[in-house]
Amino acid sequence: MHVWTTELVTCPRNTFDWLGPAGVRGVVIRWLRLVAADAELAPYLIGIDRPRLATHLTTALGGPVGGRTVGGTWRRLGLTEEQHWRVLDYLAAVLWALDVPVDTIARAQRETGA
Repeated sequence: MHVWTTELVTCPRNTFDWLGPAGVRGVVIRWLRLVAADAELAPYLIGIDRPRLATHLTTALGGPVGGRTVGGTWRRLGLTEEQHWRVLDYLAAVLWALDVPVDTIARAQRETGA
């Protein structure tokens, strides 16, 4: 006897799986541009090694390991809780514009905001 199932089986995927290396680089570049264009957040990026930050962001989005995760990096900048959430909202906006699934966006926010 054959049993049919109607369950939808999903495989969790990270942002890197959805977008690939070039797509994640594009996300990181857009995300950093949005943060740098925010008058309240931009001063926190002064003196920050942006290529290194980009590597941390890429790692947090599921890319190849290139250093520690970015969550601690954002915390060390001295952002308020509201500013930290705004940084994560910018990430969500960039990913949303690329039609990344909501669960993957939430996972990306958790990984980068830890």
